Amino acid sequence: MTDKNTQSADAAAEKELEGVPEHMKDDASEATDAADAKIAALEDALATAQQEVLYAQAETQNVRRRMEKEAQDARAYAATGFARDVLSVSDNLARALEAIPAEMRESESMKPLVIGLEATGRELDSVFAKNGITRIAAMGMPLDPNQHQAMVEIPSADAEPGTIVAEMQAGYMIKDRLLRPALVGVAKAAE
Repeated sequence: MTDKNTQSADAAAEKELEGVPEHMKDDASEATDAADAKIAALEDALATAQQEVLYAQAETQNVRRRMEKEAQDARAYAATGFARDVLSVSDNLARALEAIPAEMRESESMKPLVIGLEATGRELDSVFAKNGITRIAAMGMPLDPNQHQAMVEIPSADAEPGTIVAEMQAGYMIKDRLLRPALVGVAKAAE
């Protein structure tokens, strides 16, 4: 049926062109070809523009996602510099507590000072925990170069080589990032 419709349309077009000089028929054919070429060019331009719009939308979405991630990281890790500075305060407080001799701890005149220093240490640990700052486990653990920094090798018959047997300075993480590595001594085979 479609072939009959096409044939009748072609016959109708030929009937309309009866009596029209050949040079005019050629001009009409050229005009039709030019119009078809313009339509094809416009369709190509439209397809290109649609593709560019899709790329632009995808790029905008990627930029938005990246900005959201950066903002989230900035909020999560904003206190990193401050936390590093406060870690030295925590270290000094721990050293001060360790340096107090046992007889001074028992002295009635020094007991309030020791209790105050210990309470300050607990409060500092509480603030660290609230802000996602955690101490890295070190003693007895195998050396992890992502969290520990080996400072010395210590000969040991008791510990497996590569096991941490001494901690010179505590290491800390802030959420899932390293804030400061633990400075450690690692066991080596006894000679």
